[in-house]
Amino acid sequence: MPRAVLGSAGRQRRAAGASITRLDRDRPLVEAARRDPSQFDALYRRYLAQVYSFAYYELGDHHEAEDATERTFLAALAGLDRFEERALPAEGPDASTFRIWLFRIARNAVANQRRHRRRHPADPIEVAEVIPAATNVEAAVVRRDEASAAWQAIDRLPADRRRAIILRFVDDMSTSEIASVLGRSEGAVRVLLHRALRAVGRELGVGQKTASDVAKSR
Repeated sequence: MPRAVLGSAGRQRRAAGASITRLDRDRPLVEAARRDPSQFDALYRRYLAQVYSFAYYELGDHHEAEDATERTFLAALAGLDRFEERALPAEGPDASTFRIWLFRIARNAVANQRRHRRRHPADPIEVAEVIPAATNVEAAVVRRDEASAAWQAIDRLPADRRRAIILRFVDDMSTSEIASVLGRSEGAVRVLLHRALRAVGRELGVGQKTASDVAKSR
């Protein structure tokens, strides 16, 4: 999995003569944005939906998610000169250390938003659920209620388990990508996912596979 190396750590690796090949798929976009900040829009458009989804499923509020998303991209743009991408040859052409770096910033933005919420509590706003047109309305309502129950259960999970579930089933990240975002080993991430799905399945009275299917259906 790609490793985002910042500052002196990256220079030390170069000085050590590590055999590293640049493969990051976002490298051309990053370099263009460094030359001309207006070109950052391409990176913004590529990852906007993913970052917003992560923030929304973490915070459960559209306005807060929008704020965290905006702060994430502003911080990424401001810190772009400090980002250094690194990828190993075995990781292939789809590797993106920029994506990992961006989601680490998003994780911090979400944490800051949570702290702000605790300091400035507000009345909760119910988010309207939009039910797509369907011939069997009753079945659509059941599916919506199942997904809602699953995500309520996920929201009650410990923070790392909840984030692992969101990154896996909302942002479709691999185990190695999740490990890089959370700063954990791949083995630890697998344990987080296993325990999270088991806890959600137990609360819903279903198995792990069914719990993951319900989570993905939202």
